Amino acid sequence: MEVQPLPKARNIGNERILLVDDEESVVNLGRQMLEPSGYAIESSASGKEALAVFRLEPDRFDLVITDLTMPSMLGDRLAKELMRIRPDIPVILCMEHSERASGGKAKDIGLRAFIVKPFVEQQFAETVRRVLDGR
Repeated sequence: MEVQPLPKARNIGNERILLVDDEESVVNLGRQMLEPSGYAIESSASGKEALAVFRLEPDRFDLVITDLTMPSMLGDRLAKELMRIRPDIPVILCMEHSERASGGKAKDIGLRAFIVKPFVEQQFAETVRRVLDGR
């Protein structure tokens, strides 16, 4: 299923986003929702891989969106490591509906927002823009 970009969301951003999820379908959906709006998306299939990529050039990314539940490194731990390297990096944590109770925990560790899967396109795009704008 191909997701059509929202007409009013076109070309609203030009930032580089690191999207971390071990499910290829989620990464593809995130790309389909964000790239038509002007964002450059780089993806990683694991927290460890994302951390290695981020360490090479931490200033290359404007935002990190990470899944909470991944093998080898949970998303909240990844976020802590990223913020240790670059304290100002905004991070959005994605979680399943059943994990929503972790949303308060996400804010407690300094994450800017959390998104519940499955993504609702309008809400996803608005959250990304709000976090990038520092609101």
